[in-house]
Amino acid sequence: MTTAKLEITALPGLPLVKPGDDLAALILQGLAAAELELAAGDILVIAQKIVSKSEGRYAEIAAVTPSQAARELAAKTGKDPRLVELILSESKQVLRHRANLIIVLHKLGLVMANAGIDASNVEPGGGERVLLLPRDPDASAARLRAELGERTGAEIGVIVNDSVGRAWRRGIIGTAIGSAGLPTRLDLRGHEDLFGRPLLVTEVGLADELAGAASLLQGQADEGRPVALIRGLSFEPSTETARDLVRSADEDLFR
Repeated sequence: MTTAKLEITALPGLPLVKPGDDLAALILQGLAAAELELAAGDILVIAQKIVSKSEGRYAEIAAVTPSQAARELAAKTGKDPRLVELILSESKQVLRHRANLIIVLHKLGLVMANAGIDASNVEPGGGERVLLLPRDPDASAARLRAELGERTGAEIGVIVNDSVGRAWRRGIIGTAIGSAGLPTRLDLRGHEDLFGRPLLVTEVGLADELAGAASLLQGQADEGRPVALIRGLSFEPSTETARDLVRSADEDLFR
């Protein structure tokens, strides 16, 4: 019998990230603090928050002028009309809403609450400040992978993860919103089960499973551990991205 083993290490001591910060350098400092060096086949899972912060994806609520559509939706949900305007500006479509909640189809193709806009773990600015998702999380992951590869010589995978809810389950989980260098899906169709029956529909959301596993150590509150290193998974480098995990509208039975 073969023993399967996966190691996940949350990197300690990363500072609060500011716009323009060199994330690759900060990650290498975190690795050094953990007495680790990047090796081929490693996977880094990086919280969306620090990617967005480094890319300056802040918005000041006081600077937003709400549209009539934002005012109408704000009246139905009890949200600040200026925040609703930001949500609409980041979205393709409002799918559902109720008191204090707006579910949208984000411009990135993700179905999520409030377009992923969040104020938790965001340093106060001159007024009320919120943080938007990266403009292109797959590109952010690819850029970090290239920068870290240049500095270390290691061919790795990079995932940008965020915490999202699910239509049919309680609780949030870590999900891959950006990915580079590793398969995001494992297509097991045609593989046999223990009794020789072929699998007909099974596809594993590999990047999401890794994002969720890393999220357990990264935490959701004041842990301050936005980067996790995953070691021990065998994979071939891939050009797949997190966008490949998003169902097209004609495949989605929930909208």
